[in-house]
Amino acid sequence: MKAIIVDDEKHVREAIKLLVPWDEFHIEEILEAQDGQEAIETILEERPQIIFTDMMMPLVGGMELLEWLQTNYPSGKTIVISGFDDFQLVRHTVQHGGVDYILKPIDAEQLHAAVTKAVDCWNREETERQGQTQRNIEMNQIRPVYWDKLLSNLINEPTGYEAAASALAKEFGIGPHIQECQLAIVNMHTLSGKLKEKFRTDQDLLFFSITNICNEFLREPRQGVAYRYWNSDNEIILLLFGPALPGYKLVASIQEGIEATLRSRMDIGISSILPFPAGLPEAYGQARTALRRRNLLTAGKEVHIYQEKPPANPLLLSFSDYAEPIRLAVRSGSPEQIHRSVLLWFEAVNKLESITQEQLELWWNEYRLQRSRWLLEWFGDQANELNAMTEPSSFMIPFEESGTLSIPLWQQQMDADLTGLSQLMLKHQHQDNNVIFEIAKYIQNHYHQDITLQEIANHFYLSREYISRKFKQEFKVNLSDYLSSIRAEKAKLLLLNPHLRIAQVAEMVGYDDEKYFSKVFKKIVGFSPNEYRKVNQP
Repeated sequence: MKAIIVDDEKHVREAIKLLVPWDEFHIEEILEAQDGQEAIETILEERPQIIFTDMMMPLVGGMELLEWLQTNYPSGKTIVISGFDDFQLVRHTVQHGGVDYILKPIDAEQLHAAVTKAVDCWNREETERQGQTQRNIEMNQIRPVYWDKLLSNLINEPTGYEAAASALAKEFGIGPHIQECQLAIVNMHTLSGKLKEKFRTDQDLLFFSITNICNEFLREPRQGVAYRYWNSDNEIILLLFGPALPGYKLVASIQEGIEATLRSRMDIGISSILPFPAGLPEAYGQARTALRRRNLLTAGKEVHIYQEKPPANPLLLSFSDYAEPIRLAVRSGSPEQIHRSVLLWFEAVNKLESITQEQLELWWNEYRLQRSRWLLEWFGDQANELNAMTEPSSFMIPFEESGTLSIPLWQQQMDADLTGLSQLMLKHQHQDNNVIFEIAKYIQNHYHQDITLQEIANHFYLSREYISRKFKQEFKVNLSDYLSSIRAEKAKLLLLNPHLRIAQVAEMVGYDDEKYFSKVFKKIVGFSPNEYRKVNQP
């Protein structure tokens, strides 16, 4: 078995590696990643069975990673190890298949129990998967989905053709004599809204219907095959070969056939002629690019032929050029100001004669970058956490009934997101003015002094009982534990300096007694100061 530890703090990754008895669980390889994006890349390549992840990390955080795992890698068993005792984070973990949620500092017994649960769960499901896989193989031999999946896999692994060559030649005429091919993508997202609604409760029937229409044109004489592409939720592939090449006219006829049968046209992207089967990945990429470069403002659905050079756009727009007025409007807290600033951007967008999916993705990335910078400016250390909790996971193109880009709906979405961001900022400002948060800041700034509850009460002219009650309500931890945790975090940084004695570190974080400091530190961190220093030596 394999495991991966995902955390942006090296000492946490090292602590997990030390605390887990890997041999006991037959885990032979331990992988590491510093953030969710690196984790996704490693998981796709290495396929680890057990995943440990922090929640708050740069780029892609733990919440996004959990969502990705549930969709793209549900067999992996995830244990969340976080410093945030937050109900929303725990609920998010449970909703997206997490096995356990462990708080930092890590308790060795809790960690052992969580790994035991995760490994047992994976082994049980793996046994079920193996049995189901065998049953599926037997069933898929007599079902069309078997061929759909086999053909879909050829796009990612064209070398798999050799093993299936005889079966493909018998079923579809794709024998060794086929040396060249073209690939077209029928984009299901470009169907009319009425047709989507008609098949809303039975998407499989819609795919089946369109695939059958396509194959009616391709079957006699055999010049291609249409199949559902199982690596995407919205694409049907047309694999063209033999007398069909070049296949533009044939694909145009298929498009007309779909319209005649279903009363809806669809955008179709088609590649250039490439070698078969080695050129299948490139052909798929070309067909997708042709679709992504189509003009989303044009109502008429077309067959889009791949061109090596993208069409020139005479008026290029950068969202960054319009970002400053939007930033100021969000800071103002006024929905009217936000609407007016966003309107300036969309007035420029409305002047464009062409907008492609590529351009939309570029603007979306610019918007995300500006949004992240604003959060960093306004919220400081909390920016990554808030960005992970508030940023939309992806940009969904808003379409009109006709299948064109809906700029008004896009504007509404941006207005709503920025208004929510503004409200979050105002709430944060209100919290900064709240006396309990002032007390927390006071503790953060004076942790190295001999702070007592009575001293804080005298400083803020409040009763000790009021401070204790309100502090626990706001932070879900009592004041003394909050102070101890801050001192422990500061001590961890100081312990990385080998020239400082333990007694000096204790004094620098507010402890007169070295032994008492060591006792508190071990309780919070799980290691004594000396042990922690040894583990984290460079």
